[in-house]
Amino acid sequence: MLARELVDDPSRVSVTEWTEGEMTHLDLEVAASDRGRVIGRRGATADALRAVLEAVGRRRGTPCDVEILD
Repeated sequence: MLARELVDDPSRVSVTEWTEGEMTHLDLEVAASDRGRVIGRRGATADALRAVLEAVGRRRGTPCDVEILD
């Protein structure tokens, strides 16, 4: 996943996928020290990550949502 390329400790990246109706949800967990790298300034990196995954979801016909967990 893209998040592994953003962090210093890729071994601590975990993604849990679950569905609710037609919506696919991805819960992203990273090391506390890497959380800022994934979120970015004013959430710019997180917004970009969400935009990419939403585009992939649209292409597959499945709406997709990403949440970065604490």
